[in-house]
Amino acid sequence: MKIYDTVVVGAGPAGCAAALYVARGGKSVRVFHNGKSALIKAHSIGNYYGAATSGAELYEKGLAQIQSVGAELVNAEVVSCSFDGEYFRTNSGEETLSRTLVIATGATRVKPNIKGIDEFEGKGVSYCAVCDAFFYRKKTVAVLGAGEFARHEYNELSRVVGDVILLSDGEKTTISADKLDSRKIERLVGNNGRLSGVRFTDGNEIKLDGLFVAQGVLGGYSLAKQLGAFVDNDGIKVDGRCMTALKGLYAVGDCTHGIKQIAKAVYDGMTAGLDISSSLSAARKSKA
Repeated sequence: MKIYDTVVVGAGPAGCAAALYVARGGKSVRVFHNGKSALIKAHSIGNYYGAATSGAELYEKGLAQIQSVGAELVNAEVVSCSFDGEYFRTNSGEETLSRTLVIATGATRVKPNIKGIDEFEGKGVSYCAVCDAFFYRKKTVAVLGAGEFARHEYNELSRVVGDVILLSDGEKTTISADKLDSRKIERLVGNNGRLSGVRFTDGNEIKLDGLFVAQGVLGGYSLAKQLGAFVDNDGIKVDGRCMTALKGLYAVGDCTHGIKQIAKAVYDGMTAGLDISSSLSAARKSKA
């Protein structure tokens, strides 16, 4: 199996900038994207140096640019990542190994507009099955979602907890689940300050010990938590090199603290890319 120097999850301005600098440094890079960058929604960009174009056009130019310098672009959804002490393992249906990993998913944490989500976060509501499944052994939990990310979390929990239910909250899903409830959720309910269940719009309730939110795709928040990086309400915490507390794990752009602008995203990507390229070169020289 090929081992990449860097895997980048996300191909917006931050991810492409990181990939560009790593590839230009002579390192191997694989970039995962799903074509859903927030940049595409920008009809016109007027506050980024030299750009008088649409977000979609800038996005496509970024993809072409990184491919022109040798970065490998993969249109696939990443559903989980792990670190085995030597390599990062990125799962997109198949596993990719890399020496470093860059989270560049943008501000994609999905928080449902359901009453009680904020109230019970950390008190029965979780955003990471890998992180928290252990605490629900022999208990009943639910996964909220209808896509591939929800499928992954459902399967992860099924190996650990007592019972797991998939709640699609009215969305259509092709996920295969032993227990599936597609009713629309009205609110979460609790007891003594902790989540105790879900109430549907039809007035009925089910009892739960935990609820794992997995709507949309795997965002930077959940990805960072899977790997043990520090995350708060403002994003993923990084140092001046855009590295998290886990060596070799970087986060760039809107998924981190700070302003959410293209210029800042590109700066983050450049910073991470340069540090990755130089640190890998130094490591190889020391082994020579």
